Amino acid sequence: MIDIGNGPPLVLIPGLQGRWEWMRPTVKALARTFRVLSFTLAGDWGSRVPFDERLGFDNFIVQIDRMLEQAGIESADVCGVSYGGLIALRYAALRPQRVRHLVLASALPPDYQADQRYNFYRRAPTLLLPVFALTSAHRAAPELRAALPTFRARLSMVPQALRVMAAPVSPRHMTRRMELIDTVDFIADARHVRAPALAITGEPGLDRTVPVQLTRRYLDCLPGTEHVVLDRTGHMGTVTRPIEFASIVSAFVSRTAPSRDTVRSSRMVG
Repeated sequence: MIDIGNGPPLVLIPGLQGRWEWMRPTVKALARTFRVLSFTLAGDWGSRVPFDERLGFDNFIVQIDRMLEQAGIESADVCGVSYGGLIALRYAALRPQRVRHLVLASALPPDYQADQRYNFYRRAPTLLLPVFALTSAHRAAPELRAALPTFRARLSMVPQALRVMAAPVSPRHMTRRMELIDTVDFIADARHVRAPALAITGEPGLDRTVPVQLTRRYLDCLPGTEHVVLDRTGHMGTVTRPIEFASIVSAFVSRTAPSRDTVRSSRMVG
């Protein structure tokens, strides 16, 4: 767990890999405005929090509850990245009094269905991890070229690679987390969300992990949800352009929207 910054509290929920350390640049950028709390998902060796089979997906809900209680925080803004978006959505539905704003960054949609790629890797997740890593790098290449157009800019990813190696993923836990999706009705959860919501995506042609049209489904199931496109990014915008990402989140939280009856879309340029 990390707790950094002095502003209004914000919970940052990691993606399927489960490690908050992968989002350290995002944490630092957000901490300029917020008091950021993040954590490794329950069950992972880095979390030091055992996974209770009886709770299933709600292990993550209980984990956030305990983190806020330990920090002495009654309510916070909640931001979920990719898989973490589903955790954020369910938390906002089950704990409406604790969620001030809901931010969904390149999030899996509430009606997500596993694709053929995932079904292939789930057969032998540990054995196929090298293949998964190589294909993931290949899919991310166009995004990295767009977000980091110069050689010097790309050198900034060297520390990120070191962070990834220092906080390795667990293929077994990643597979288990995907299986948990089928145990929750996230569409029903969406009906209980009361917090103002923001969906942040990369550009349609650059997010090759969670296509933008999937995250945009939140605009239908959460009426009034705002949508912002972070230019020159795809699925990794929280890491490749963390300052710009943090600016979007800060502006959304600080802004008093005149109405949530219509969906507003905007584009972050730069």
